Amino acid sequence: MLRSITKRSTLAGMLLATAITQPVLAADEYKLGLVTFLSGGAAGPFGVPAKNAADLTLEALNNGQLPAPYNQSGINGQTITPIYIDEAGGATKQASEYRNLVERRGVNAVIGYISSGDCLAVPAVAEQLKTLTVLFDCGTPRVFEEQSYKYVFRTSPTATMDNVAAARYIQETIGDLDSVSGINQNYSFGHDSWSDFSGSLKHLKSGTEITTEQFPKIYAGQYGAEISALMVNPARVIHSSFWGGDMEAFLLQGSARGLFEDQTVLLTTGESAMYRLSEQIPEGAILGGRGPFGIFAPDNELNRWFRKTYTARFGTPPTYPAYKMVQAILGLKLATEKAAANVQGQPTTENVVAAFENLEYEGPGGTVSMTLGNGHQASMEMVYGRYTQKDGAPAVTQVRRYAAACVNPPNGVTGVDWIGMGMPGAKCN
Repeated sequence: MLRSITKRSTLAGMLLATAITQPVLAADEYKLGLVTFLSGGAAGPFGVPAKNAADLTLEALNNGQLPAPYNQSGINGQTITPIYIDEAGGATKQASEYRNLVERRGVNAVIGYISSGDCLAVPAVAEQLKTLTVLFDCGTPRVFEEQSYKYVFRTSPTATMDNVAAARYIQETIGDLDSVSGINQNYSFGHDSWSDFSGSLKHLKSGTEITTEQFPKIYAGQYGAEISALMVNPARVIHSSFWGGDMEAFLLQGSARGLFEDQTVLLTTGESAMYRLSEQIPEGAILGGRGPFGIFAPDNELNRWFRKTYTARFGTPPTYPAYKMVQAILGLKLATEKAAANVQGQPTTENVVAAFENLEYEGPGGTVSMTLGNGHQASMEMVYGRYTQKDGAPAVTQVRRYAAACVNPPNGVTGVDWIGMGMPGAKCN
């Protein structure tokens, strides 16, 4: 009998301990996992601006301070509680961190990922755990071209758009274009970017010589050998999809050696360095912002609010990683509240997934259309311009915009196949 009582007491104690340690979600709380680089070379130009944008936006949403249709407090009336995770450490670590966010921290959803390697690793875990996940920045088109996902969305465009538009831009604006070279990181984003750019240029301006292709290790930081190769094999345009600390290091090292004196550099992510390296970016460099973000963003109510508020708080204008974070948060909010309008109480994850698919909405960068990846992948327009200084401040000239239908493949067709066929059906007027 004593043994039985002891067993029951032990069991009760175990149950009580379990109850105490289990995460309990308040009915009015929405726990949001946010993953971005908080350390390492990608933190300063990418991760921290994205976190700053999230802090600012979540505060405004919780206080109901955004214009309609985002003026309801929080997410469907629930106060948003952010839980930040540092993206540094690689794909294996991020898959483990993701599982911890869901299983131990009890998040409702996850927004994150700048690295394409992380974006290729995390979705399988999200599907297993049936957790709504929004990829906010990474560019590799392979995420939805190689797999189909139910719980994963990406609210920013793929790098196919960046590089098709880049090829169109130089074909249209550089009259003596006869040669190009490339320096891109040796992983999925770098290889995909160069393949899309060089493949597009092959159709747009056949006969353009490729003088050299360089693929240094990601996060290498030192590019002496590659810069030497680019100088020994000069081209009219140097294409690079370098981002974060790698792009900044390449700019500084290349400028010091005179690499850009006779060769025009085209940086598909260059807008992110406009204010950090305003004195080091060469005059006339061709810059992209991976969409209509940053200095390329439209004059709409959301952008006016975001640019003014961000600049006032952080002392510098927001660049494209910040815009893309806001875009992801607003997409999640709108899909959740759209789903809630059709149910009683809070919607289920499945309700939100159904509302998110094929969603079209407005962000500070303009219209976001979830038209690719069977409704899970965004398409947007792409913009390029040339860097200059105007009245002592960073600016762009010769800006050209390319409609989404001009630079993105149709749904169900991979970027590689579409480019290989000569980009049939592209609507560029």
